[in-house]
Amino acid sequence: MSRKAWAVVALIAALVLLPATLAFAGEAEALRTLQGQVMADTEAPLPGAVVFLKNTKTMTVRSFVSDDKGNYRFTSLSPNVDYEVHAEYNGKHSDTKTLSSFDSRRVAYINLKIKGK
Repeated sequence: MSRKAWAVVALIAALVLLPATLAFAGEAEALRTLQGQVMADTEAPLPGAVVFLKNTKTMTVRSFVSDDKGNYRFTSLSPNVDYEVHAEYNGKHSDTKTLSSFDSRRVAYINLKIKGK
């Protein structure tokens, strides 16, 4: 194959792969983060609380143990999915909150309160 033919093949391959590459890059940029704080009803932070995040599309659940200030964080969340989040601490549960796919914030904040702690 001549140099000119190789150049044409390379150009065609680049044009075919470019849209797929741009779509992947755009999808990666659109990912979002959910973070917040787990607190007792006295507003005191609850370190060591387990926070559960459920993807309502696939029903998969991720968990995070809150840090020494009661903070939690979930990254790389799809913008096209609703998520349900709640916390548990010493057998008690917070209310379940929803992060909606209609919420366009790149970083969403949801604080969770565990009553009766």
